[in-house]
Amino acid sequence: MNMTKAVILLSGGLDSSTVLAIARSQGYSCYAISFNYGQKNKVELEAAQEIAQHFKVADHKIINIDLGNIGGSALTDSTIPIPKASKGQIPVTYVPARNTLFLAFALGWAEVLDIQNIFIGVNSVDYSGYPDCRPEFIAAFEQLANLATKVGMEGKKIRVQAPLIGLSKKEVINQGISLGVDYSHTISCYQIDDKRRACGICDACTLRKKGFLEARIKDPTIYR
Repeated sequence: MNMTKAVILLSGGLDSSTVLAIARSQGYSCYAISFNYGQKNKVELEAAQEIAQHFKVADHKIINIDLGNIGGSALTDSTIPIPKASKGQIPVTYVPARNTLFLAFALGWAEVLDIQNIFIGVNSVDYSGYPDCRPEFIAAFEQLANLATKVGMEGKKIRVQAPLIGLSKKEVINQGISLGVDYSHTISCYQIDDKRRACGICDACTLRKKGFLEARIKDPTIYR
């Protein structure tokens, strides 16, 4: 297995872009993977392509999965409105099993590419309360990855790395700035428009604004 390569889950958002920068700074040749999963917001895929080009990834795949067919989330179901920021419960913007599915595709590609490292930008401090952003989930998926693959059976350890898992948005932003991330190209808003203007009131916008405010860094986002 080649320890100098990594597969990076890249959504086009603040966290995943920072994770890509971290992996690059650690000397990895990066293979980015993004998903067109039936989300209402397709602009984030344009952002992911721009960010992948900026960091000169070795390859960037966009995988089509229509999670809108199963619904259950305000991000994929047109009948469910995207709410304002809410706390204390798992919000309707949670997409059922999304990170499990994304990591499964990343794992398959990593095995094909002979890669042992997968990076994901999940965060369990300043986040929306999604169950698939917790350290327990990452540890469980890593165990699954090593049980479910040929390389795992051969004793070659697959690592699922989540370097932002314990950081606040302020800390994420500070780290990204130090690594050359241009956050003006990143998309966080759940209902951004075609002109890349964010709503400013959804969970993602609220957390993003809070992060830049606490970091004392000008928020480059254009809000409606």
